[in-house]
Amino acid sequence: MSLVRAPLSCPIGQDLRGMVAVMGNLDGVHRGHQALIDEARKLAGRLGRPLAAVTFEPHPRRVFNPDAPPFILTPLPAKAELLEHHGCAHVFALPFNEELHRQTPDEFISGVLHDTLGLAGVVTGKDFQFGKGRSGSSATLAEIAGHLGMHYEAIEPVGSKGEKFSSSQARDALREGRPKDAREILGRDWFVDGEVTEGRKLARQLGFPTANIALGDVIRPLYGVYAVRAEVGGETFPAIANIGIRPTVDGKEERLEVHLFDWDGDLYGKTLRCHFVDFIREERPMDGLDALKAQIAADSDEARRMLGA
Repeated sequence: MSLVRAPLSCPIGQDLRGMVAVMGNLDGVHRGHQALIDEARKLAGRLGRPLAAVTFEPHPRRVFNPDAPPFILTPLPAKAELLEHHGCAHVFALPFNEELHRQTPDEFISGVLHDTLGLAGVVTGKDFQFGKGRSGSSATLAEIAGHLGMHYEAIEPVGSKGEKFSSSQARDALREGRPKDAREILGRDWFVDGEVTEGRKLARQLGFPTANIALGDVIRPLYGVYAVRAEVGGETFPAIANIGIRPTVDGKEERLEVHLFDWDGDLYGKTLRCHFVDFIREERPMDGLDALKAQIAADSDEARRMLGA
């Protein structure tokens, strides 16, 4: 898989042209997105073309509301990895900037999708909107793409229990401490990637050493304690995680702390992927370090039970 930060006007290389692409923000690569990818794969097969994805970086919401709290489910590297897992040979990341924002639907389709990327076909959700003032629709795309000789298909939203799967649904579930519901939408556990950094080593003194991970621009799930699986160095371990500001020890810096069960080793500088499996409790201050140690032990027992570990 190749991740291509595609320009808006300079045509990409001939070896990357002529693909069929699923297109959208694709944040989370949830089950609705996966259905789009499946349809795009079928179109690519009929046309005998490779399958790709077209997404936007940064997320348009970050551009329109730069001061908004973090909300991204999958930063671009994780998104590209998931898209590859679901069959996309290449991912084109278009820069969402003022130039793109000002483009009319015709300028975007003919100038970017046709001239710059050279796509043979495009698949989007039927509710896809684009172009200046969100004036372009799936009907607009179908009409202009057809004139340019590009194949286009619009897919009805996919969902369950009467609601379509959406990134917003997954974000709401995480903010409310419902990782199992997020899994139902995403088709997998939600995860966070980060480099393990050195902390105050207080948890080590309490007998529960943790890997500290900065959260970056990903969404913040409900502050609290979670049963998780920690993936590092190609191996996966049952673990417990706390996300929050650690009020018992006068913490002020927001962070994710992960304690791997039965692990003995140095994680500093390594990249750790934390898969959120289940919610244990909300973060709350404890009456001193002894009470904190006892609570961590109880939480760890509950996490082991939830994980079958």
